[in-house]
Amino acid sequence: MNWFCIVVPGTLDAMTLTGLYVPLITPFDRAGAVALGALESLAHQVLQAGASGLVALGTTAEPSALTPGERRTVLTTVARVCREREAPLIVGANTEEALRELADTPEVAAALTLVPPFVRPGEEGVIAHFAGLAATSPVPLIVYDVPERTGQRLSANALRRLAAVPWVIGTKHAPGGITADTVEFLAQPQGISVLGGDDVFIAPLLAMGAQGGILATAHVATEAFVALISAWRAGDLSTARTLGGPLSALSAALLAEPNPSVIKAVLHAQGRIPTPEVRLPLINASEAGTIRALTCLDNFSAE
Repeated sequence: MNWFCIVVPGTLDAMTLTGLYVPLITPFDRAGAVALGALESLAHQVLQAGASGLVALGTTAEPSALTPGERRTVLTTVARVCREREAPLIVGANTEEALRELADTPEVAAALTLVPPFVRPGEEGVIAHFAGLAATSPVPLIVYDVPERTGQRLSANALRRLAAVPWVIGTKHAPGGITADTVEFLAQPQGISVLGGDDVFIAPLLAMGAQGGILATAHVATEAFVALISAWRAGDLSTARTLGGPLSALSAALLAEPNPSVIKAVLHAQGRIPTPEVRLPLINASEAGTIRALTCLDNFSAE
């Protein structure tokens, strides 16, 4: 069954959902407003460095701390960049209402939709939830499986059942490491694209068959992350193994404090965003954490 009756730039399906997707931060200016110019520049920079596409309003973007108006302007800004570069745009959207609103933005190729957090509905509830959303969504869904945030862990069997839901084309797989369910799920064709979402573990996930990654830490060293994914997909084990360890260490440093505080601090130190500010309930990265990440980045760049 071909669900894509209208072909638009950036349209995704399970066969093309590969490579690196960068979930953009939301930069703030010195007055505390969204720095749209910096956001636009970041979007261009990571695409120029080889990213396959962008994610707007994912958890890295602090969407719950943005006003409805700010979320609209962020989406409009990132959509414009994707339209200009003919790049796929994925948008964080977790409810029927949020998904319906995406119909007004033709650049949106898919929604990144979180497993229901906090309520822990059980695997049957999760599957029913996604089936219900998929039945009415104007865009395909990518299931965001991150039990550390949601409190709901999914088995390999549940992941396979989600893969069979029409209009579900992928999963952002972030179970907190390489689990037995990860091994079982990736051991056979999934029917959907699997994008690693645990940045520290992206190399082994790619080695096991993941098609790419949605990686917040790829705001920095973007070209290296692109090269890592390309190497594993091409079977270039020498390059993949050379890059995997250092990029894992860099990711660990960038995620040592609540995301995206250290990433923002590093981007600010690089002169790419006007401030390192995050909004409450997050707090800014510590000086020590920022120095560790910058040192790790310097060491990686020197290798």
